[in-house]
Amino acid sequence: MPSSPAASARRWRLPVLAAAALLVGVAVPGAAAAPAPGTTGAAAVTAYDDTYYAPAVGKTGTSLKSALHSIIRNQTKISYSAVWTALKETDEDPANSANVRLLYSGTSRSKSLNGGDVGDWNREHVWAQSHGDFGTSAGPGTDLHHLRPADVQVNSIRGNKDFDMGGSAVSGAPGSYTDSNSFEPRAADKGDVARMILYMAVRYEGTDGWPDLEPNDTVTNGTVPFHGRLSVLKQWNEQDPPDAFERNRNELIHSTYQHNRNPFIDHPEWVESIW
Repeated sequence: MPSSPAASARRWRLPVLAAAALLVGVAVPGAAAAPAPGTTGAAAVTAYDDTYYAPAVGKTGTSLKSALHSIIRNQTKISYSAVWTALKETDEDPANSANVRLLYSGTSRSKSLNGGDVGDWNREHVWAQSHGDFGTSAGPGTDLHHLRPADVQVNSIRGNKDFDMGGSAVSGAPGSYTDSNSFEPRAADKGDVARMILYMAVRYEGTDGWPDLEPNDTVTNGTVPFHGRLSVLKQWNEQDPPDAFERNRNELIHSTYQHNRNPFIDHPEWVESIW
């Protein structure tokens, strides 16, 4: 039997409240406890200081988007070659420190198998490079908040397609689907993908020499600086809230590499506030 709207709302609020509890050290009834740092089988989660977002508090719509842009645009840029090293830390498999966890497939693969051959993993640009033609120069092309390790063949299948529902099953990525112009990641990655795309749309506003990246509701974007499908990404953000792995990744990027955060991992409710 379908769940009631109230029950669905409770399920959505719970992960958000659990994440908030990390900041103030309180328990949320019914929420899973945050894994302790170094716990095998779950990414370590480090609480952060939410005053980072103080200039955005109380804002909505374009005002919130502008405030968040001003906050997160201050970042340390890294080279494309340095991305290899960073991903081996940010995407380390919490169950096996010698491996990384791959986007789209969920596979755990040796860190040493980074490259371009079959069986290797490479650097997936979740916001496709061609959507704005920004390449791999320091900036959007090397921004760790949307770069993830992915199986070489699965990455090739995804290509530069927009995100949407449906299609045929993707070999090597159970639960993922694709058609001629769109790609649907497995359920466990849907929210991650949504929050990465929307981070890019806030971080890159055309003010620092890079294209103004924006989400839209189409799947035929080609080389224009747009990425879709926004209505579906919003659904995925709600269906797949941030988990410990994603929050830990955000923390590592902030503390060790770029020194900025993905606000939609810390505050997924801001997606609806802006779009």
